[in-house]
Amino acid sequence: MTQQKPVVLVVAVALIDDQRRVLLAQRPAGKKMAGLWEFPGGKVEDHETPEEALVRELHEELGIDVDAADLEPLAFASHTYDDFHLLMPLFDCPTWRGTPQAKEGQTLAWVNADALSSYAMPPADLPLIEPLRRALK
Repeated sequence: MTQQKPVVLVVAVALIDDQRRVLLAQRPAGKKMAGLWEFPGGKVEDHETPEEALVRELHEELGIDVDAADLEPLAFASHTYDDFHLLMPLFDCPTWRGTPQAKEGQTLAWVNADALSSYAMPPADLPLIEPLRRALK
């Protein structure tokens, strides 16, 4: 019998601009998986819904305001790491207020759907690329 790993719920967003590009953030030095590119988002706290967590994370990380009603489920990833299992819903967010800014030392890049595979990403993010590409067609 294998030992059960804790399940960690994180949430991610596909911010899509008017040119149909998606915002990626590069994890800063000093963080786990530093240098890898990911969809913005973060951990869901015990008292939060995934949508509430994403609204909070986007304000903290990027300085933008998002209405939870504008978040649409797009895909999800389920991935086992060495010490936990990650469950990550990806939401589509075509509208927000403000201009995304790197508030936590990360580098930001607007990326065309066809170029997403050329960015090194954490293993949990990789299965989200193809559903996102299909949604952007």
